[in-house]
Amino acid sequence: MSTGYKIVDQEALHYITFQVVNWVDLFTRQVYRDIVIDSLKFCQTNKGLEIYAFVIMSNHIHILLRSNIGKLSDTIREFKSFTAKQILLAIEMEQESRRDWMLNLFEFAAKQHKRNEKFQVWTHENHAELIYSDKFIFQKINYIHENPVRAGIVENPEDYLYSSARDFAGKPCLLDLVPVYVPTEKIPIMRTVR
Repeated sequence: MSTGYKIVDQEALHYITFQVVNWVDLFTRQVYRDIVIDSLKFCQTNKGLEIYAFVIMSNHIHILLRSNIGKLSDTIREFKSFTAKQILLAIEMEQESRRDWMLNLFEFAAKQHKRNEKFQVWTHENHAELIYSDKFIFQKINYIHENPVRAGIVENPEDYLYSSARDFAGKPCLLDLVPVYVPTEKIPIMRTVR
């Protein structure tokens, strides 16, 4: 079922949310977060993906991105397919105490849609929102960076390792980001182009 959040302009900057089915807290384990990071790096290097901001939460990812080759939907589909396969493999291989519970939920989710195979890790929706103004980009970046603070995981956005807030605060970040010029007097945690 369509939610109305379609990617029409394949080269435009979008705010996307990737959600794990049934809100399973998959990313409480580092091994699964690292699969996402490694796959995003691959997409940056090989698929023309540009990342401006991101955060990996326990059961969803917020990301501000665009495709510099005009294939954003294809890249997202391939990213979700690949990471789902790698995550399922890791669940089978790792010492995962929640293995049976998670696999049962992923199998149940797959049975709800004809286009799935045996398991479904990600929801089909991406909640893609076209970024249409500077004000909107700043709003989305702040929302992304404040997510771990609102969740009570960290006190300061830049303290959360799996977030671009680190880069904006001048700390090492897990992903290379496209620089964003942000007036520092309006948004103190943002970085300016170096």
